Amino acid sequence: MKLPTPRWWYLREGRPGPLLHLLLKPLSWIWTAAGARRLARGRPVDPGVPVICVGNLTLGGVGKTPVVAALARRLTESGRRPAILSRGYGGSLAGPVQVDPAHHAAGDVGDEPLMLASALPGVAVWVSRDRAAGALAAARGGADVLLMDDGHQNPSVRKTLSLVVCDGETRDGEWPLGDGGVFPSGPLREPLAAGLSRADAVILLMPADLPAPDPELVATLSGPPLLTARLAPEGPPPAGRQVGFAGIGKPWKVERALRAAGCDLADFAAFPDHAPWTPARLRALESLASAHGAGLVTTSKDWVRLPPDWRGRVTPWPVAVGFDSPADLDALLARLPPG
Repeated sequence: MKLPTPRWWYLREGRPGPLLHLLLKPLSWIWTAAGARRLARGRPVDPGVPVICVGNLTLGGVGKTPVVAALARRLTESGRRPAILSRGYGGSLAGPVQVDPAHHAAGDVGDEPLMLASALPGVAVWVSRDRAAGALAAARGGADVLLMDDGHQNPSVRKTLSLVVCDGETRDGEWPLGDGGVFPSGPLREPLAAGLSRADAVILLMPADLPAPDPELVATLSGPPLLTARLAPEGPPPAGRQVGFAGIGKPWKVERALRAAGCDLADFAAFPDHAPWTPARLRALESLASAHGAGLVTTSKDWVRLPPDWRGRVTPWPVAVGFDSPADLDALLARLPPG
């Protein structure tokens, strides 16, 4: 059973009381120790081509996959032959396998790899639960640089550049790093200082309608170079009254973005990350939209998980990442050895 991301993880105030935190702390210590041991014992495989890992420091959606897509486009424009490597969360295929949107469904390869392969037809997207095997397969397939979607805490592949993506949303009492607690008492995958110490750069991903990063957050992330980028819709939301829904790490961000973009949003339904669209859930969404006399709108990631006969009944609302300073991004990518 998939559980939703606890929103209280990301609140500066209004978190559960000290007793719950106290009860969860020992589990956090176990999680932290296990992660540190895994990193210390890792024997990373060198696939023979540079590897850019795009990871994060927290659980829950921060926008890694749109950042991977933006980097793939930038590398392609510069003459490189990138391939994307994903674990394929939610897919049944262990891999290594190259994603083919004409033959694979989200249930085969996972929603994010399928979305990337559909949006980037000239870029090979590989799925492999064994990341090292996937990296070797992608390199043999002709890539001269690999983009690893997630894996900052995974030591199985040698990384040339380690980038961590951090959510820049700090409105309405939100704080993307929580109170500094490690899972399950907070959203961090590992202690902040440890994660930042292995990062070559931090990408602070800002909402399209937030003009500037919070100076306190910038100071908290100090150490590695910081690049700011923006997650913006590729077009306006659908016209007319809408019911939105999303099964991503932070579904409330989709609701906020739709409203900020001017969507006439009658209601919004939030689901856990990668939630399967069961017949019961789809019937409930259909009934909700009918009660409001509204259409249905969702994210591209959620749309690719829909059954084929439902895709014509739901409007996808794609987003893309743009960097505030493309020159800074190019300087970072210039650190890669030539292809």
